Amino acid sequence: MKTLFMLLLFCHVASTVKHSLKYVLTATSGVTNIPEFVGFGMVNEVQMGYCDSNSKNPEPKQDWMRDLLKDNPQHMEWYVQMCLSEQQFFSANLDDLKQRLNQTGGAHILQRMNGCEWDDETGEVIGFHQYGYDGEDFIVLDLQTLTWTAPRQQAFSTKLRWDADKASLEYEKHYFNHECPHWLKTYVHCGRSSLQRTDLPSVSLLQKTPSSPVSCHATGFYPDRAMMYWRKDGEEHHEDVDHGEILPNHDGSFQISVDLILSSVAPEDWRRYDCVFHLSGVEDDIVTKLDKAQIRTNWVSPSEFPAGVTGVVVGLLLLLALCIAGLFIWRRNNNGE
Repeated sequence: MKTLFMLLLFCHVASTVKHSLKYVLTATSGVTNIPEFVGFGMVNEVQMGYCDSNSKNPEPKQDWMRDLLKDNPQHMEWYVQMCLSEQQFFSANLDDLKQRLNQTGGAHILQRMNGCEWDDETGEVIGFHQYGYDGEDFIVLDLQTLTWTAPRQQAFSTKLRWDADKASLEYEKHYFNHECPHWLKTYVHCGRSSLQRTDLPSVSLLQKTPSSPVSCHATGFYPDRAMMYWRKDGEEHHEDVDHGEILPNHDGSFQISVDLILSSVAPEDWRRYDCVFHLSGVEDDIVTKLDKAQIRTNWVSPSEFPAGVTGVVVGLLLLLALCIAGLFIWRRNNNGE
């Protein structure tokens, strides 16, 4: 499966049962207008820290994280050292990859995603550690066998070298089984007031023109563990439906839309359809009936324009036609001289 290699502002939240601590580190070569190294730290997909090669020092992104680092200066120092050492590690490995693959120019991206998930009901902990290069998975650590897997042939030599480093593998095992879940539980406890809140959205029916699909749009919900779908006669409906992605709002909440194409729906059947929004951890769904009177649109038919407005438009069109005709006559007369 392809790995997404883009610098994103991660603001999503995992479920109320499973929690995650994730670090996404990215080094670039030949990419302008961004630092050569960028690192994000996320708890339940909410960005809690950031560092890059320009600013040098890590920057907490949540109030609870600022408080935690203020009370634990040793932990802050750990992040400072990690930010510096990872910059050096990524820079050296990116240069090595470019030489090994005979890539003398162009834009190249090396990225790592590592961390752990913790189920607070079962206590299960799952670690993950993987690298990607230029938009594809490159090498992945199997924590069960403590061996590296190379999805790409170009990574096979790296796999052999890293498999032979038994001390590093033992450190990885200890980190993902003990240190990572310890800090994840600490972060979840410190940030519980914001990480585990739920906000319901406002839901609207939107339509550009009478022939456009009707969009059921929900905005302002939190966390992003949500789904929305159309129903027909109480059953989930998939035909002529287009599902949108969950997108972040500027205030940290989320929005989503799901469109229903009405070309095959008879007017008398509209009452059979409704839109359902479900937020994880919330018992009651938000159900919105497909009702023409509730659809919001900016479209106005020509027949609905006021007579005065119509007259002005017609007058302007006639004036434009006269101007164009006059221009052609002027050019013809000048060409004839």
